Amino acid sequence: MTTTNFPKATIEGYPRVGANRELKRALESYWAGRIDAETFESAAHSLRLDTYNRLRDLGLTEDYAIPADVAYYDQVLETALTVGAVAGETLDDEFTLARGNKDTAPLEMTKWFDTNYHYIVPEIADDQDFKAHPQRVIKLVEEARAAGHTVRPYLVGPVTLLALSKQAEGATKSPLDRLDDAVKAYQEVLAELNKSGVKWVQLAEPALVADLTVANDEELAAHTKRAYEAILAADNRPQVYLTTPYGSARKGLEVLAELKPEAVQVDLSVGTLALDEGYLERVKNLKSHVVAGLIDGRNVWAANLRDLRSKYEDLEGSLDSLSVSTSVSLQHVPHTVEAETKLPADVATWFSFANEKVKEVVALSQGPLEAPEAYSISDRAVRTRAESERIHNAAVKARIEKLPAGEVKREPAFAERNEAQKELGLPQLPTTTIGSFPQTKEIRQARAAHRKGELSDADYNAALKDEVKSVIELQERLGLDVLVHGEPERNDMVQYFAELLDGFVTTENGWVQSYGSRCTRPPIVVGDISRPAAMTTEWSKYAQSLSEHHVKGMLTGPVTILAWSFVRDDVHQSVSADQLGVALADEVHDLEETGIDIIQIDEPALRELLPLREEDRKAYLDWAVRSFRLVALEAKPTTQIHTHLCYSEFGQIIDAVAGLDADVTSIEAARSRMELLEDIDETFHSEIGPGIYDIHSPRVPSVAEMAELIRAALKHVPVERLWVNPDCGLKTRGYEETEASLRNMVLARDEVRDSL
Repeated sequence: MTTTNFPKATIEGYPRVGANRELKRALESYWAGRIDAETFESAAHSLRLDTYNRLRDLGLTEDYAIPADVAYYDQVLETALTVGAVAGETLDDEFTLARGNKDTAPLEMTKWFDTNYHYIVPEIADDQDFKAHPQRVIKLVEEARAAGHTVRPYLVGPVTLLALSKQAEGATKSPLDRLDDAVKAYQEVLAELNKSGVKWVQLAEPALVADLTVANDEELAAHTKRAYEAILAADNRPQVYLTTPYGSARKGLEVLAELKPEAVQVDLSVGTLALDEGYLERVKNLKSHVVAGLIDGRNVWAANLRDLRSKYEDLEGSLDSLSVSTSVSLQHVPHTVEAETKLPADVATWFSFANEKVKEVVALSQGPLEAPEAYSISDRAVRTRAESERIHNAAVKARIEKLPAGEVKREPAFAERNEAQKELGLPQLPTTTIGSFPQTKEIRQARAAHRKGELSDADYNAALKDEVKSVIELQERLGLDVLVHGEPERNDMVQYFAELLDGFVTTENGWVQSYGSRCTRPPIVVGDISRPAAMTTEWSKYAQSLSEHHVKGMLTGPVTILAWSFVRDDVHQSVSADQLGVALADEVHDLEETGIDIIQIDEPALRELLPLREEDRKAYLDWAVRSFRLVALEAKPTTQIHTHLCYSEFGQIIDAVAGLDADVTSIEAARSRMELLEDIDETFHSEIGPGIYDIHSPRVPSVAEMAELIRAALKHVPVERLWVNPDCGLKTRGYEETEASLRNMVLARDEVRDSL
């Protein structure tokens, strides 16, 4: 093994979709058949080289400072294909695994640790042949080298890959039972990388910072020891850079100190150190080259470089060698603040997106004498934010102080409310959707024209009303029982509310990848939150006027608004959650006053913010449940409160979901084929709507397939408590497949109901 020094400044990863979402457009063009595979590959190739050039220009000039964390859809799926954890040879094979097709259901998708990024869950069969495909990575190295870049190949490490996988149907072994087989495939990939001249490879092991259901901290540390004893013992490999982002490693850190991989990254962000105050000292026990993840890769606040430099120098005095990095991959933040032309002038300097964070990493590695301009910019951001009057609102503070401390609870209890809600007259196995309907090209064009001033308010509202009318008529034709207005006025389920609430700012181009080609623009919480005026009532009132059926009012819950925003780092999240709770409670009251008697408060991100360590979870769930209850606290007993959760390990938070005290809870269940319902017991009193088809796949499930899932759900949920609905909102789908899928869903319900 030939050795070479690790760069002084690096990052864990970088946004993959492109500053102008080039990858998104190429993916969707390929999926739609507008371009062929060669054209797609060419577009992706150009994007990668543009990224390497940009990162070099931002200061990552040393060999191996730039990670080649490349994936067309998802980094877990990409690694799984590279080491043969799942089978697939072609581009279409990869996308079939991720999205499915008319004949094949996709693999399950769930959240990546406590982020809003979704990964594809590999399914490991007992006889899975872990056959290495090193060329997938080698071609990235070679194309970069040809363009003058020496990049660092990236793979999810073997322990994390298997810990985040699931058993294939019929398998008897846990994926972690296949660790030795997987390690052999990794060894083969590393040997081929070494043969191609690669000196450093990045293996990401974030499983070491989490308490997982499949293995505890000690077990994960033991798996890590076994895996890396084998990997590091080989001579024919590159030097190993092992990363531990998203939190603090415990037993795993002790194992890494013993194993001594050539370089180890640790997450030393402010949030991680707040949860584990002794972590900085424990890191000093490492014998490897340490890469300090001091620049927060998950939030958008400009770094306090002087404070972080003090931590850097403290580590420097205790370790043999040290570099600087981001705490996590920058895939969780937008590309650059420079693309934002409409941010309020007084707050724009407070922010640091991916490009700005790269500059902060480089400056931190140098120090204030070598990078005086960067430290001056940091000083100004810290000072002006501390002095701003935008942050605090006395009226909001006074209202929150009047709230009862601790638990709040809606009265009367569920049983009495459930009896009162029988006057809604809903049928057995009622059908509904989660909220959004497809956002057509015409609606998006109208929104863009309105934003540019090319379409008047009156004409824009007329276009939206036409769409609402069309959506209502479609649902009535299909025979749905509880309707929605389709949300054409909403650009995003969080951003829409952020634009109408005080305390937020929003971006024009702050896109962040959620999964595949799906991107969101997370708003930024800059201060205390309040509701200056009603936000949804006029649209709900109009939709209800069009139908004799019940039309749901649609709100995004406080936890999800925070999870899908960049939050304040100067107050605890529970403070903002309470503020959102009372603001949305005002909206519930106004919806009731307009005649809406079913209101959905979406909380798909409830599981997402769950702390990675067991001991931190109760405190989080307490304030998360409280904020949701605040929204519905004063709702009438006859008002049926729905909530929705998706792509989560439902079993981990079953008590908290029950604690939300919603009247109806809809959950993602189709990809897991109702596995989540096994966690429901007699203590979960809510009515349940397990999704019976996956809206993230373009395929249209058959009536028989959906009827089978309804029957599977009835094994766990009594018929009087069961609703029938899709997994999630339909915004990203087209109308043709939406209409076909919903028609089949209603027919499947009818078939099951007729057989009861």
